[in-house]
Amino acid sequence: MELKVLQDEVAGCRACGRLVEWRERVGVEKRRAYRDDEYWARPVPGFGDPAARLLILGLAPAAHGANRTGRMFTGDRSGDFLYAALHRAGFASQPTSVHRGDGLQLRDAWVTAAVRCAPPDNKPLPPERDACAPFIRRELALLPGVRAILCLGGFAYEAAVRLMRDTGGVLPHPLPKFGHGVVVPVQGGPALVCSYHPSQQNTFTGRLTPAMLDDVLAIARGVMDGVSAGG
Repeated sequence: MELKVLQDEVAGCRACGRLVEWRERVGVEKRRAYRDDEYWARPVPGFGDPAARLLILGLAPAAHGANRTGRMFTGDRSGDFLYAALHRAGFASQPTSVHRGDGLQLRDAWVTAAVRCAPPDNKPLPPERDACAPFIRRELALLPGVRAILCLGGFAYEAAVRLMRDTGGVLPHPLPKFGHGVVVPVQGGPALVCSYHPSQQNTFTGRLTPAMLDDVLAIARGVMDGVSAGG
């Protein structure tokens, strides 16, 4: 299966020296709460339903979340918030994502990120973003059913805009600014649906609430079903 081949290639990538050093050091030093865990400490592949119509695009793995568990948005509070919403919206088989073997299945959704390695301070550099770009292009090509890309945060939105331009999509001019609930129709490609990132900084302060994420997932489903802009 071509998606499995791509996932294996992602997991084996060592292109960015700074990210390789950081992700592996975190995996050795660990956080006290996870001292008995064996960290993944590699690039994290996307996962989900190969027939997905919704592509969920994050920034990068968290050092002690996906970099520990090996699955996007898994094992941290951002993931707890996201998967609870995906479950409420019918995209996830269960409301939690704890580790790769916990039985979670996604329906009509695929979760991935613009950068596949955990970056220091959660801030990848532009060259690192660009080095990862071929992975997301190939991933999208292998997910032909995708009709909407849910961009979690401004970094993901910028990456999705680049992705659309690189794959022949025609974006509106002027390009809409990132904002929660913004929908950007794309000629020749999936629509972009924007959401604040489910980071603790956003969810603990109330900048992103469960109801807000529910609303944006409903918008995304409308796009997928062809009843909203970009469908």
